[in-house]
Amino acid sequence: MTELVVRHESWPLAQTFTISRGSRTTAEVVVVELHGDGVRGSGECVPYPRYDETVEGVIGLIESLRIDLESGLDRETLQERLPGGAARNALDDAFWDLEAKRTGIPVQQRLGISDPAPVITAYTLSLDSPEKMGAAARQNVHRPLLKSKLAGDGDLERMAAIRENAPDATLIVDANEGWSADQVEPFSAELARLGIAMIEQPLPAAQDAILTELDHPVPLCADESCH
Repeated sequence: MTELVVRHESWPLAQTFTISRGSRTTAEVVVVELHGDGVRGSGECVPYPRYDETVEGVIGLIESLRIDLESGLDRETLQERLPGGAARNALDDAFWDLEAKRTGIPVQQRLGISDPAPVITAYTLSLDSPEKMGAAARQNVHRPLLKSKLAGDGDLERMAAIRENAPDATLIVDANEGWSADQVEPFSAELARLGIAMIEQPLPAAQDAILTELDHPVPLCADESCH
């Protein structure tokens, strides 16, 4: 028999984190534990308001499966019972962890994945004034890849300040759907001049088609449009 434990944890951030849609000072996490055969499988998720998720709603979805989970519902059946999202992610993680501990076979081996090689990850600079983002870039000048949160007006000044303070870093930007269509071409041209490597999700997801008609010398990357 499997026992379900689900709880909410609130973790304070070292500093306020701001993107085009707003700011937060904590990470609101839903933690799931599946206990069985003397071992514990753990998973977690962060409900995302952008996709109409709340801590309460995610916990409610997980709790709606409590009887089934404690009666033998497995990871494969879970995919049919819950839509893709935070709740299913937390449970799926917990199942993988539980199965790995029960069998002694790491998840990597169960999936047939070769040993991972080191990769460079981006350090994110929170949206702020040009002066503060420039200062943040200077504090992180040792990092090879910086990702800057943007929002529209003032973005070129922000990126000029960041480039000045991190002249050798690879820079990418993420507007989180915060630009308007008429900003894409002039912003992209200037960002290309600053050596920006990639622009992530410049327009709202519903406006993707507009991008096919606009010149953008900097490559574009989707985020919200993929959900």
